[in-house]
Amino acid sequence: MAKDIYHDTVKTALLKDGWTITDEFFRLAIGSRSVYIDLGAQKIIAAQKEDQKIAVEIKSFLSPSPVKDLENALGQYILYRDGLNRSQPERILYLAIQERVYLDFFQEEIAQMVVENHQIKLMIFDEEKQEVIQWIE
Repeated sequence: MAKDIYHDTVKTALLKDGWTITDEFFRLAIGSRSVYIDLGAQKIIAAQKEDQKIAVEIKSFLSPSPVKDLENALGQYILYRDGLNRSQPERILYLAIQERVYLDFFQEEIAQMVVENHQIKLMIFDEEKQEVIQWIE
């Protein structure tokens, strides 16, 4: 299983944000098949004493075509979200992208349309500071 170029960066950002990494590669069984989401994490909300669980798929958007990267990310996101809804509905899936990708490509109409229509949850991270910048529901 190959790590995304930003796997360790996002892992560090999640740890700094108070998350506990539960799985480096979160295995999701769907029928007789398995898929692997980059990270599984949980955060204890002390005031409510409830676990908040997430899965994070990391995408670098480094190819010459950000539209092709979006197509690939969308397919994985929908597959993983549907699988989680079936087997672990309490776990929320996020697509992790760099801040510069969010401020550039994700402000374009094509990316906004996909995020809105497919209700993609985003985790925006700063690759240099290795910090979570924003959670977008």
